[in-house]
Amino acid sequence: MTSLTFEKALADLEQIVAKLEKGGISLNESLALFEKGVKMARFLRGELDKAERKVEILLKDDKGNLKAEDFDAADVGETGEDGGTR
Repeated sequence: MTSLTFEKALADLEQIVAKLEKGGISLNESLALFEKGVKMARFLRGELDKAERKVEILLKDDKGNLKAEDFDAADVGETGEDGGTR
């Protein structure tokens, strides 16, 4: 059995939501999909929490204090082919 990834869980959750929004399924199937969706949402929340903790660790200074860093979404993905910034 392969382990669940964030991307796979997100895709599964999107499919579940689409099926529930479309309707036309039985109550039992709706409840089963809802239950699976809740599990996927909890998994995703846990993965996001882990990522947030890792980012906080990486942003701590040498004294263990968290230092605020400005984040500019426009800077994301603006690296050259060599990995350097443009």
